[in-house]
Amino acid sequence: MKTTRLTVHCTAVFAACIALLGGCAVGPDYVRPPLNLPAQYTPAPATSTAGEGVPLQRLSPDLDVPAQWWQAFRSEPLNALVTQSLAGNPGIEAADASLRAARENEAADRAAFWPAVALGYAPTRQRVAGAVASPVSSNASLYTLHTAQVTVSYTPDVFGATRRQVEGSQAQTEVQRFQWLAARLSLSSNVVAAAITEASLRAQLDATRAIVDGQKDVLAAYRKQQALGQVAPADVDAQEAALAATEATLPSLDKQLAQQRNLLATLAGRYPGEGVAARFDLDALQLPSELPLTLPSRLVEHRPDVRAAEAQLQAASAAIGVAVAARLPNVTLGVNSYGSSAATLSELFKSSSLFWTVAASVTQPIFDGGALKHREAAARAAFDQAAAQYRATVLAAFQDVANTLEAIDADTRGLQAALKADRAAAQSLDRTRRQVALGDASALSLRVAQQARQQALLALVQARALRLTDAAALFQALGGGWWNPPADADGIAAAPSNSLSDMSHISHTTVANAAGPTSP
Repeated sequence: MKTTRLTVHCTAVFAACIALLGGCAVGPDYVRPPLNLPAQYTPAPATSTAGEGVPLQRLSPDLDVPAQWWQAFRSEPLNALVTQSLAGNPGIEAADASLRAARENEAADRAAFWPAVALGYAPTRQRVAGAVASPVSSNASLYTLHTAQVTVSYTPDVFGATRRQVEGSQAQTEVQRFQWLAARLSLSSNVVAAAITEASLRAQLDATRAIVDGQKDVLAAYRKQQALGQVAPADVDAQEAALAATEATLPSLDKQLAQQRNLLATLAGRYPGEGVAARFDLDALQLPSELPLTLPSRLVEHRPDVRAAEAQLQAASAAIGVAVAARLPNVTLGVNSYGSSAATLSELFKSSSLFWTVAASVTQPIFDGGALKHREAAARAAFDQAAAQYRATVLAAFQDVANTLEAIDADTRGLQAALKADRAAAQSLDRTRRQVALGDASALSLRVAQQARQQALLALVQARALRLTDAAALFQALGGGWWNPPADADGIAAAPSNSLSDMSHISHTTVANAAGPTSP
């Protein structure tokens, strides 16, 4: 009885020690590195003002980015095409498969917390030489042996190697999750940009055709005047050359429009020959009058590429703990085997046929030529690399927003200038035509006025399209609004679960940073 109590007491003490040791994990606990974020995106405020028929877009810090941000352009064909693209684009399917694979790998790593149990059954038919003693009680030289056994093994996570491994795999899942969000954001932005470009090309074609029609009218009038001897043949030839030069720009615009249609079909996951039903016109796309402007302190939480880089940083931090634990003792417990071996199935699991083995092992690396030490040093260097890449990604994110804000500000002034130039060119062309009809202006003046009008019209179309494109670019630069999924989205664009801020439960040791000391 005393022996039994002592055994139970020792077992309890051993279990308590294992539980105590299992409460800490070597290596650094992840802490987001300080970024010293600025208070504003650009060094100077916007300088554009409303005027010349161009409303000023308002940037509101109180306005959040919606998940379906493309609806701000109020185009049902655009909304439908973005939805189709998100559902059918193979790039999104690949990103989804990568995310599922990462989740399965994480689940596989979590299985290390549990004992491994294996069940085996091995029937054998054997003959022994007559000069050798038979291993069976019947002394038969030809016999069948049935062996059934259960093997159980368990490696307690004494120093937290498994927890660090799981932390790293969970961080890799976060990487794939945010890359999935980034792929959706990139695709939706590309679809919107392609639709705006198509609308711009259609408007440029319409403007060019209108100019061609005007030049044809002038050419017809010149030919009549030439027949009456009022216009020199050189003027007619010059007008024909101007008309031909303008018509020569149409095939290039047609080509660009066809290529843009092919791009839209491909983005939607279709072959170019299948095409898309939606057609986009510049007048049908409305410019948002108010745009969101996330505070700089929140940008690092909203950008999928920044969040993916931070998740990669945490994975590198966890890898340090794995490398440190590899240099410490490894404890394995378990029932190496428990089973039965008998000559007949009916004899299996009888007391006389049972066998078992219980064993434990502790392995401490002594000498490996410095391999484990250098692997730990490599893991710390990889963490430093990931930290630098994370900071570079944050800087690039702020650059994107700053560039877009500067572009939006310049777009307003550019559109105002384009409108002013178009009005002036239209007035000049109209006045020159009247003067030519009265004989007060030369044919050369008319051709110059026509060319100026053509350039002004195309510049106006491009300025309008550029304003739409840069508004879409701001939604993309701010992160795309994945954190605000619509209620009817069925989780398609839902915010990622298991965010980095919720992963601290994996490890329990607090260390300032990855370069700090390790602690069991």
